Amino acid sequence: MSSSAVPSPTPALPHHLPAAGLAVVAAGLLAGLPAALGDLGALAAVLVLQLALVLSWVLATGMQGFAASLTVGTAAAVAADLAVVLPEEPVLGGLLAVLGVGFLAAVLQQMLRFPRHDLVDSLAGSAVLLTAVGALAALLLLARSDDGRLVTTALVAGAALLVGHLTDQVLPRPQLAPGVPRGLTGAVLAVLAGAATAWAVRDLAGLGQLRALALGGAVAGIVALVAVAGSYLAVETTAEGEAEALSPWAPTVVQVVLPFAACAPVALGLLTVL
Repeated sequence: MSSSAVPSPTPALPHHLPAAGLAVVAAGLLAGLPAALGDLGALAAVLVLQLALVLSWVLATGMQGFAASLTVGTAAAVAADLAVVLPEEPVLGGLLAVLGVGFLAAVLQQMLRFPRHDLVDSLAGSAVLLTAVGALAALLLLARSDDGRLVTTALVAGAALLVGHLTDQVLPRPQLAPGVPRGLTGAVLAVLAGAATAWAVRDLAGLGQLRALALGGAVAGIVALVAVAGSYLAVETTAEGEAEALSPWAPTVVQVVLPFAACAPVALGLLTVL
């Protein structure tokens, strides 16, 4: 970690403001659709985020075997959702079977293509993608137990992303890594914003004041850390120019949806314990 000013190859405006706006949209989907349509709304919101992540991840990372990678990712997203929606008493462990079969399918898809350029990188990208779409399905477990828990998680994650990006838009200091426009100030304020949001909406999930602060801080901390990783990816793909040529929004979608995926199992575990 360095506090020295290092020029970033990614301009601040397109890096932060679109991601901040998209974070509001994603949080609104997860909080609004279940309130309007119940379980069907929760499923629709999660599926939209999953499919957006599949497409944007394949584009942003340059995974080989474009159509086949999209097919495997989409099938894994649908299977993960069904594993949560169909059983009478679903558990998070049920997603392990989906991840296992999905990874085998990804390995076969990558091994059968020819020529096999960037095989290891594409397999690694497939593993991360399958894990992320499976993690997003954990949000459906929150919705099945109590819509207020899903809404709380969505608002906390959205607030952390929004405050982190807006802060780094104006003050990306002390800079966390050379060339990446993310600062420690934004990460700290993102955690505080998440904790404050959880405290403000604590009645939705039936939490006390201290438990709400603990939940908000933990979820927002995960979101802030993964958001920095998303910025690494955005900087890398923007510098290479490949993702920008295909879709300028692909890195932005990854920046937003990946943190939601990372915090979903954490929120589920904490809300179960708390």
